[in-house]
Amino acid sequence: MQVALNELAALRVQRAPVGITSVCSAHPIVLRAALRHGRDHSSTVLIEATCNQVNHLGGYTGMTPANFAALVLRIAQEERCPGDLIVLGGDHLGPSPWRDRAAEEAMAEAERMVAAYVAAGFRKIHLDASMGCMGEPAALNDETTARRAARLAAIAETAARRAGGAMPVYVIGTEVPPPGGADHALTTIEPTAALAARRTIEIHRQVFAEAGLMEAFARAIGLVVQPGVEFGNHNVIRCDRSKIDALKQVLDDEPQFVFEAHSTDYQGANPLAALVEDGFAILKVGPELTFVLREALYGLDLIASDLVPGYGERPLYAAMEALMLAHPEHWSRHYYGTEDEQRWLRHYSLSDRIRYYLVAEQAQSAVARLCGALAGKSIPLPLFWQHMPAAERFSDAPFDPQEVLIWRVTRSLAEYHAACGGAR
Repeated sequence: MQVALNELAALRVQRAPVGITSVCSAHPIVLRAALRHGRDHSSTVLIEATCNQVNHLGGYTGMTPANFAALVLRIAQEERCPGDLIVLGGDHLGPSPWRDRAAEEAMAEAERMVAAYVAAGFRKIHLDASMGCMGEPAALNDETTARRAARLAAIAETAARRAGGAMPVYVIGTEVPPPGGADHALTTIEPTAALAARRTIEIHRQVFAEAGLMEAFARAIGLVVQPGVEFGNHNVIRCDRSKIDALKQVLDDEPQFVFEAHSTDYQGANPLAALVEDGFAILKVGPELTFVLREALYGLDLIASDLVPGYGERPLYAAMEALMLAHPEHWSRHYYGTEDEQRWLRHYSLSDRIRYYLVAEQAQSAVARLCGALAGKSIPLPLFWQHMPAAERFSDAPFDPQEVLIWRVTRSLAEYHAACGGAR
């Protein structure tokens, strides 16, 4: 089912709500799974990159927006996914990567980043200038946030006119969950107050009008709010619809908008469908997809250890452990407890910070060795029952490791697709 982003609000008003899954990952296998799934279901494939992951200076992936767009389009061509199904989005676009600098310097970098995103073909832009820079409060007030968002929108508008093609659509909102999930065990998450959501929209509307950007504001399709769902290192808080009755009414008074829900990972099909029905038409997922990819890789690592002479005892696990210990910067501030607790969190935490390491040369070499060890082998059914029971369909036939990895990611994507209305 193909649906345009600017159709979501109208469909909700017509009491026929549908959703779109926002795939927030730069891993090639996750991207391939998303594009293949979109091709097979003729459905919109919304793929988003974050400001820390991809920016004009390279981000932690080393990719600029143009590099990321080229990667997506190359895989799309290989998978024969039609280009008109693909939408590229930029998530949390603002000064966050440079918030240790003075505000003006950080905003100048953010402007260059936004221009690079739009020039590269990204047309869904989440304006997020809510975080304080050097010497400022950690979270800014709505007016300062809106003024900085408008400044970035002006840059996006200019870049889009220069590049040609469709003009951007925007997502606004300051109540954003921690990227990648929370660092601690969670007991409850309070949804955004309806009054706060109304105030965010109204202040942005006023500031954009003062800046002469009402044409851009008319293309603001989404508002980021907290629906009361989240995941931490250890657990998941699922949707409680009884807590968002007042919040849902905001959309009745602001029919231009739908809600965008961040951190919807691990919710499952029924809670996701409830979110869509309640107006959360954009469901963002990222760590879950690389978590299940890692889950499949580790399952295959165990199978190869049992099946292939000379492969060794879980060498992929050992390689990842050595890599994370040698370069702790991506996990050390997020995982707490004893050494034993930190060890299992490095590999199995729901926040999945191991995803930062999967692109490293050492990790890729270990994955390549694993795939080479199993490629073409006939894996006995009992080994799948032991290590990857749900993958038994791949037993007793020439084995293609990439196919089982894509299959595992697609199982999660299928839940989102169904929740968004794809099963209708």
